[in-house]
Amino acid sequence: MKQPESYVNFEVYENAKMFCGVTQATLPNIQFIVQTISGAGIGGNVETILPGMTEAMSLTLNFRTVTNNAISLCAPKLHNIDLRIAEQQGDTVNVSKSIIADKYVMSVIPKQTNLGNVAPASPADASGEYSVQVLKAYRAGKLVMDIEPYNYKCIINGTDVLSLSENKRTSFRFRRSRPTSGSP
Repeated sequence: MKQPESYVNFEVYENAKMFCGVTQATLPNIQFIVQTISGAGIGGNVETILPGMTEAMSLTLNFRTVTNNAISLCAPKLHNIDLRIAEQQGDTVNVSKSIIADKYVMSVIPKQTNLGNVAPASPADASGEYSVQVLKAYRAGKLVMDIEPYNYKCIINGTDVLSLSENKRTSFRFRRSRPTSGSP
């Protein structure tokens, strides 16, 4: 059985070809929109999610120094970012190690750029925070997540949870509006 162990390393690219330098990344937090339900017939409050509908997502990239690529990512336009990751896995049966490729592909717009600090013999710790418009995640070459709020898409492990929930709501409304035989 293969067990994920650690990220070995990763690289960041813009437009799938321009290497963006030495960075650290904080990936988006995927948070579904939550509604609190309360009222008659409910003994308290209950939180429920709206399947496939997400809150705004952000990506943070931390750069050791203020590079030309960090500056170009500051331009107020849509940027296509790839995070290409080498992940080490341990095989508990064969007692061996292997590397698989993970990749996150995002379309982002800059929200802020922090040019960092200036001090002798130290990194600048520059950073950028970006609004994520599209998020796609791949594991070993297979698409496992595709979240595109503008395109009304939220696919997780091959299931479009947003369109399924919409179809269920539509069919539920349709069934309830039909009179049943023998009803007044």
